[in-house]
Amino acid sequence: MTKPFMFEKPLGMRDTLPLLYETKALVRNRMSVEIKKWGYQFIETPALEYYETIGEASAILDQQLFKLLDQQGHALVLRPDMTTPIARVAASKLLKQQIPLRLAYSANVYRAQQREGGRPAEFEQIGIELIGNPSISADAEIISLLVDVLKATGLKDFKIAIGHIGFLQELFISILGNEERAAVLRKYLYEKNYVGYREHVKSLPLSSIDKQRLIDFVSLKGEENTLSKAANLLERETGRETLQDLKELALQLKEFGIEEFISFDLTLVSHMSYYTGTLFEVYANQVGSPIGNGGRYDSLLEKFGWNTPATGFAIRMDRLTEALGEIKETEASECVVFSPERRKEALDFAKEKRERGINVTIQEINALENVDAFTKAFHEVHLYIGNGGARSE
Repeated sequence: MTKPFMFEKPLGMRDTLPLLYETKALVRNRMSVEIKKWGYQFIETPALEYYETIGEASAILDQQLFKLLDQQGHALVLRPDMTTPIARVAASKLLKQQIPLRLAYSANVYRAQQREGGRPAEFEQIGIELIGNPSISADAEIISLLVDVLKATGLKDFKIAIGHIGFLQELFISILGNEERAAVLRKYLYEKNYVGYREHVKSLPLSSIDKQRLIDFVSLKGEENTLSKAANLLERETGRETLQDLKELALQLKEFGIEEFISFDLTLVSHMSYYTGTLFEVYANQVGSPIGNGGRYDSLLEKFGWNTPATGFAIRMDRLTEALGEIKETEASECVVFSPERRKEALDFAKEKRERGINVTIQEINALENVDAFTKAFHEVHLYIGNGGARSE
């Protein structure tokens, strides 16, 4: 009798089958190599963290945290992101090391889903954190590294949309007068609900001029001239310095030679509430959601007792592999099919191949129901059958 849920998985969890696993491994390796070229060092943090530190410091909503108790009654969480644990490590153990710190990671994170909707509750991120560098050159560095990492995977058709949470906040507060009203508009922008945004703006007790400024704001997307259009929406000097920062960033990105991958979107809002300045999202091909995101978070490490600026990015492996599609480059794999009387010859042949770095599967023919179906997955097949010499197919 089959047990209930025998083949089911918890909400949002996924199995990774061999083909996807190998694809992700190949892509991960390419990304890691590129990240190391830029001088970033990989670290690991535990999957379980204390709720009072990582859970509360994280920008992930409380209802999305996986919570449990340890044997001593302490509240724990499965890490919902990697930036916060790395901030903890940096503040507690790396303070005396060379600053700025350049750290990288490849890890699974966990966010509970209230309903399925095709959204994973566990997914892999690869990312970097540049800690202790407040300059615009640091923002330019991580965005340029992001471009090189994505190109290293073979991805060609992608765009990085850059915004600035400081500009958005200054504009909203100057017009709306308080954070509560600004939060409502930010929610519409985060959900990309521009129709709802416009309808809400029309209902606000504002002058027709201010309403028009808020409506014009949602069109601030495109090339570098978007920044000049944004300046026209400001009535005071407040907020202009953020646009100047973005202009300087655009100039530095041109010096890196990556302007073809860059656009600006001043309506960008992240669910990660710790961003304090420049932020960005990466879009690719026909993937509906961002395959990566990042930005400056100058206040997060202060929660761990270290007041220092930081910036970084994270790439979603599941969305990246979706954008890449089928990767034609796979490791060459061979198979040795043998009959019992020639087992020793087959094993010696396979061993010699492996010593030369070739992947070899060995299979006794008597255990195969369909030889052709089994062997068609291999690049080359070697047969040790009967009394004849080995032959390849």
